[in-house]
Amino acid sequence: MGWFPCSGQSSQEIKKRKKKEALDPIQPTSEKFKKNPPSKVKDSAKDGGSGHIAAQTFAFRELAAATRNFRGDCLLGEGGFGRVYKGRLESSDQIVAIKQLDRNGLQGNREFLVEVLMLSLLHHSNLVNLIGYCADGDQRLLVYEYMPLGSLEDHLHDSDCADVSPDKKRLDWNTRMKIAAGAAKGLEYLHVKASPPVIYRDLKCSNILLDEDYHPKLSDFGLAKLGPVGDNTHVSTRVMGTYGYCAPEYAMTGQLTLKSDVYSFGVVLLEIITGRKAIDNSKTAGEHNLVAWARPLFKDRRKFPQMADPMLQGEYPVRGLYQALAVAAMCVQEQPTMRPVVADVVTALSYLASQKYDPGTQPVQNSRWAPTTPPRTKRDSDKKLNGSSGSGSERNRTRKLI
Repeated sequence: MGWFPCSGQSSQEIKKRKKKEALDPIQPTSEKFKKNPPSKVKDSAKDGGSGHIAAQTFAFRELAAATRNFRGDCLLGEGGFGRVYKGRLESSDQIVAIKQLDRNGLQGNREFLVEVLMLSLLHHSNLVNLIGYCADGDQRLLVYEYMPLGSLEDHLHDSDCADVSPDKKRLDWNTRMKIAAGAAKGLEYLHVKASPPVIYRDLKCSNILLDEDYHPKLSDFGLAKLGPVGDNTHVSTRVMGTYGYCAPEYAMTGQLTLKSDVYSFGVVLLEIITGRKAIDNSKTAGEHNLVAWARPLFKDRRKFPQMADPMLQGEYPVRGLYQALAVAAMCVQEQPTMRPVVADVVTALSYLASQKYDPGTQPVQNSRWAPTTPPRTKRDSDKKLNGSSGSGSERNRTRKLI
């Protein structure tokens, strides 16, 4: 859940910024937010929220009591920003997750303020709910709804064997597509329904949290930026993010666009399909970077089954795998103009999530032997999809990607 500059930053610059933040207390808002506060412009009743800041303010002593003075057995996780604890608010008896920012860590006052503003003003079923915050003295804490199944990263990468704990069971194909579609919907809300649009800038598996039904929610908005408006095509900014997820053009130029997020989503989708990490130095040479490993395989459909996560144990639909990989391949295109808009990604993944795979009635695949084309029954069902069912615009969107 932590982050660091993609292109590096001198320790002297970091010290200067921290010194400035220490001397400059948190202001109510920044000039950019005064001029263009993100607000809900569509589906406000459906998605919830009124566009007003509704986060509660907590005293430090309240949150200390909720976590029993931040005891170790309440610790959920930690990263470059600090630590996250599970707690119970005495005032409401609500179970919450409390993020205590490290005063010497990577997330400063600016990122704290951005996260409070973003999550106070933006509300969607696929965004984590901010309950409140604490800014007592030099203490900075954020209080979120508690997500009992942790992060997507926990389930994909902390379960290297089939025998996992009950709360982190092996993710089957249907659950993976459900998570991918839900995460895409959260990103679509930021890009399309928020005005001005919001660029997430830190999309990765550790920032996708899961509730008890594996419903995904995007979290950690400290790096979020307001997107370009009017005739502007990009936002120029200091390059920040997580290595392996940053779009190449953003890492090289600092020019941030909505398509930068689409690239990051493509990396996440590849992780969901393959079970591999975005960057894994334990792999052999040539396989450290997930996108670099996948690109040659994208060119030969016969090798697609080799990309499926072994943890799936062959229990996935052949055509579904092909289509999901096709979406991922388009999202991680080198040229941002070649990547799809997130609305098209949502359409494609929602369709895949609706096609339930039943290993009891459908064949289990063998990664060594796979047909070069999907079975005829699958092709026939897709002809029906593209011919007689669904609206014309939805069929066109789906065909663009799959």
